[in-house]
Amino acid sequence: MHMDPIMPLLVASIFLVLLVGAIAKKAGLPHVVGYLAVGILLGPSGLHLFEDELAIQRLGEFGVVMLLFFAGMEVDLPKLVTGWKVAVIGTLLQVALSVAVVALLGWFLDWPTPRVILFGFAISLSSTALVLSMLRQWGELETPSGIDAIGILLVQDVVVVGMLIVLGSMAGDTPQTKTLLLQLAGAAGTVTFVVLLARGAKLKLPFGESLRTDHELQVFAAFGLCFGLAWVSALLHLSSALGAFIAGLAVAAARETDWVHRSLEPYRVLLVAVFFLSIGMMLRLEQLAEHWVALVVVVLAAFVTNTLINAAILRGLGRSWRTSIYVGALLSQIGEFSFVLAAVGLQANVITPTTHQLVIGVIAGTLILGPAWVAIWRPFRGASARVEGSLAA
Repeated sequence: MHMDPIMPLLVASIFLVLLVGAIAKKAGLPHVVGYLAVGILLGPSGLHLFEDELAIQRLGEFGVVMLLFFAGMEVDLPKLVTGWKVAVIGTLLQVALSVAVVALLGWFLDWPTPRVILFGFAISLSSTALVLSMLRQWGELETPSGIDAIGILLVQDVVVVGMLIVLGSMAGDTPQTKTLLLQLAGAAGTVTFVVLLARGAKLKLPFGESLRTDHELQVFAAFGLCFGLAWVSALLHLSSALGAFIAGLAVAAARETDWVHRSLEPYRVLLVAVFFLSIGMMLRLEQLAEHWVALVVVVLAAFVTNTLINAAILRGLGRSWRTSIYVGALLSQIGEFSFVLAAVGLQANVITPTTHQLVIGVIAGTLILGPAWVAIWRPFRGASARVEGSLAA
């Protein structure tokens, strides 16, 4: 009997995910770390089981869309809006200071301006997947520290749209007037919708009552809502992940999170896992080994710099030092959207393939070591991290 050649690969992949995932859980590490490790094992630096890495990467991008969809459902928007100064001002200052730090480094290394901006943007973004995983594991999603971290993460996800536009323009990809108008219309519509939800607007999903009793239709309805708004957002030349996040906010406002969570959670787990597996497969350990000193130095510098930048900003916005340093540590690792920026930089010839490999090595290194770095600072967060109130607007 004929056996599909993909079957042994799937079995091997699932077995490795189970094995490494169990080890990560035993060590108290988020599953994201295990997924990256399995990707390295499956990729060219390991067993070389999968060759079509582009297809796997594209499938994994759906995981990022679903990640933002679920993030939107978990956001208490009215509570988040009360601390909008921290989220918005903090994020903008973080991006500006990150670019300034890289500009100083680029001045010594004689880097061109596009490379400075690319690296500055990349290190300013934190990992939504990793931070949400840690906060959920520690039961800190609803704490003031968790609310501050989530607020900054969500604003970062919105700012990515502007970063992609800037990088595209530096590559000579100047947006047409029609594109700019669509982006402005989409941004205005998004802001209006979010403001209405923040003010307590009531939503009712179509067919919500009948869907609660039909699990099969629930799956398709939830996927339709998630990817439907992601598609609309992409048509408006905005981030598809932003559209998915707005869909999540709509589900939360309609109080339909129970059946949506129940229907899509297994698919979210699978697609997010595939995304990080694909990142692990992209790593070429033999190339990174040639530059291991630079890799270690940059990873440590990213942790220290991001922690200090975020801590200083939060302290300046009125948080205690304990809370500021803890949230700074939470946001210190470099996030999944930085992989997207690095890919854009490679396509635009802002960075070379060798530099691109070093960049994704640094990002993966901060994701793998991120939980350990946060664990160092977590005991010092003190009672203020748990009871300190959010700043009013």
